[in-house]
Amino acid sequence: MLTDDALEFLREYHLATLSTLGRDDRIHAVPVGFTYEEGIVRVIGTGGSQKFLNAQRRGRATICSVDRARWISFEGPARVRTDPDAVAHAVALYAARYRQPRVNPERVVLELQVERVLGSAQFRTPRA
Repeated sequence: MLTDDALEFLREYHLATLSTLGRDDRIHAVPVGFTYEEGIVRVIGTGGSQKFLNAQRRGRATICSVDRARWISFEGPARVRTDPDAVAHAVALYAARYRQPRVNPERVVLELQVERVLGSAQFRTPRA
């Protein structure tokens, strides 16, 4: 589904915008760091923040990252995980892409299972 160029882009330091739907159907869009691994996008943060509440309530999210003319967007079902192994794995992925995050005992991870990818032509494999 993704080209080598896309996978390289997803290893580079780029931030993104995570969009979720709030209780009132308004779009909640916030800047985040994120990682991609084997069809799953991960975002770490403090449990109870609006992005995680929305993902838990509505079960879907979209994330889009842009660097000049290069861009990629992922859509799919989202869930919030609190188990220590899932959070530790997400933190390790984040540290490899960005930097080691500060200690946060309230940290959770949003996992978006990629259903659809949009993006620059060089990031998508041709459809058969």
